Amino acid sequence: MAHLLLVEDDEAISEPLARALGRDGHDVESVDSGEAALERFERGGIDLVVLDVGLPGIDGVEVCRRIRRTDAAVPVVMLTARAEELDAVLGLDAGADAYLTKPFRLAELLAHVRANLRRVPDGDQLDEGPVRVDAAARRVWVDGLEVMLSPKEFDLLALLMRNAGAVVTRERIMDEVWDEHWFGSTKTLDVHVSWLRRKLGDDPAEPRFITTVRGVGFRFERG
Repeated sequence: MAHLLLVEDDEAISEPLARALGRDGHDVESVDSGEAALERFERGGIDLVVLDVGLPGIDGVEVCRRIRRTDAAVPVVMLTARAEELDAVLGLDAGADAYLTKPFRLAELLAHVRANLRRVPDGDQLDEGPVRVDAAARRVWVDGLEVMLSPKEFDLLALLMRNAGAVVTRERIMDEVWDEHWFGSTKTLDVHVSWLRRKLGDDPAEPRFITTVRGVGFRFERG
């Protein structure tokens, strides 16, 4: 059973969401402010955060940033009433793994939660040139220096490295990293590739690691 932290200040939304997540097999704690979310997160034991952007006091984007400073691995699913693409990019830049705009279908949220709780199977050691991945520990090094990745960035990198030298289609990435029940735009994939390249020190104009194959997908170049 996963332990979820639901951060939503509107009881009309938080109560039914908590019930639905509980019926889906999760243990859910609810708080209604950014300050309360950070205080609860610091005590540990949280497997995933469902986080509203429009919170009183410290907003959801800042809460996400602070969570990422202390924990690069815990998945964060952000909720917002603002539909502008800029908001989505800001949320992803803060370290969110998924971004849902209200109103959303309950099945959509549940699918995101399930997908983000999945982990790359233990036991994999992936090495391609200067990039090394330890899947069991969910750690990544580039040129011997450890790089902190979000859960989605890690899963994306692991999938590409397992298929190094071959093109991985956008459809396959969305199915395996974002779950086959993904309802949103694949724009989130491009944003995550951009952040992953930046963290790996990759130049998109002359990539060492991740090459875009236009109209098809992405390829991790062999070391």
